[in-house]
Amino acid sequence: MDSIFILLMVLIMIASILLVIIVMAQNPKGGGLSSTFGGASSAQFGVQRTNDFMEKATWTLGGTIIVLILLSVVITGKPSAATPVQVPAKKEAPANQKAAPASTTAPAQTPAPAK
Repeated sequence: MDSIFILLMVLIMIASILLVIIVMAQNPKGGGLSSTFGGASSAQFGVQRTNDFMEKATWTLGGTIIVLILLSVVITGKPSAATPVQVPAKKEAPANQKAAPASTTAPAQTPAPAK
């Protein structure tokens, strides 16, 4: 179970790093990586496709991270209350107890001295 959790955490970290790289490569004003390859003319072949690829990659990696996180929570979640929990048996034998004789009379009480 631990190896699956470690594998999921490694995949989440790789997807997160890729997402950061793709988001950093984008320009909020529409330039970004596409303006680097396309130059000043944005009507050339491939410039719009670069923006589409970057947007699709961002959404895909974001969705992948969410799915991996939910999967890791489901796999490594705590067991439900319906499953019985096994309590380990005690290794010591119970001590032998001898029954004390029952006394029916109460011990006598001494009166308190008067002042």
